[in-house]
Amino acid sequence: MHSTPDLCDQYPHLVRVVEPIFSNYGGRERFWGPIVTVKCFEDNSKVKKLLGTPGLGRVLVVDAGGSMRRACLGDMLAEQGVANGWSGILMYGCIRDVDDIMALDIGVQALGVHPIKTDKKDIGEIDVAVTFAGVTFNPGDYCYADNNGIIVSSQPLEG
Repeated sequence: MHSTPDLCDQYPHLVRVVEPIFSNYGGRERFWGPIVTVKCFEDNSKVKKLLGTPGLGRVLVVDAGGSMRRACLGDMLAEQGVANGWSGILMYGCIRDVDDIMALDIGVQALGVHPIKTDKKDIGEIDVAVTFAGVTFNPGDYCYADNNGIIVSSQPLEG
């Protein structure tokens, strides 16, 4: 994958740039792939469900409502994502177990960290359009993330 600045230069009319509010926590600093979405709030049941399925190089985009009160991803779910071939996770919310996640071969960007886990009530939606950080993420769009930022395109970008 080329860097996000290179992709922005090469495809200025095809990319949507996510506001720079995320930090990189995963062991894989660059990740990209087709998007699968989850919309949930302080309940990571659907995140767990999806990371337990074949990732096929996709990126899990989680609209956790921007919650800074609970962590929607921890080391065990991130390990499941690695084992199942997910490229990365974009978390509009918090994660925990950061030191362990940094050692895993998966991209993880999130708003921050929090030590408290979420509830498990199986509440949330999968494969719905989600909007945060100035961008709408549609299932099947493509997400590209690195230390320079995050961009989204409705089609794969070559480079």
